[in-house]
Amino acid sequence: MENSGASSEKKSSFFDADSYVNTPDIELAWVGKAAEHMEIHYNLITSVPPRSLKLTPHDDKIYNAFIAQFPNFKLDVLEIDSLKSEESKEKWRKFCEDFRDTVEDATFGTLVRIDSSKDYSEENTILVLRAQFLAIEIARNRLGLNDGLKKL
Repeated sequence: MENSGASSEKKSSFFDADSYVNTPDIELAWVGKAAEHMEIHYNLITSVPPRSLKLTPHDDKIYNAFIAQFPNFKLDVLEIDSLKSEESKEKWRKFCEDFRDTVEDATFGTLVRIDSSKDYSEENTILVLRAQFLAIEIARNRLGLNDGLKKL
């Protein structure tokens, strides 16, 4: 699932969104992949102890970079501005770019739960980039914020 590092070609910038044309087929494929990812993630954090869960081979690197770059980030209940304000977007853009060659689909749209104590729902999800999702969920796992979701 993660990049093997076989390609030595470095991607230098984000995809040019201005040149992108969306089609219904692409939207359906994205929705399907995002829904599948959401279901798999929730099944994982409710089935095994989240503190011992590894989401990628690079969890330590992602976690350490996240804590260093976002030391006051509120993880229990996400503040939308910490993800979507212009200032936040710029910080996250740099973070995601740093992991573009490390994390497969680092800039792919992914759904994250706003309130870590609750299940995925329309009211409790926000669209983020996969690198953001991983940073948030790895930190939530390590800090015990997903522990209450594990099925008994």
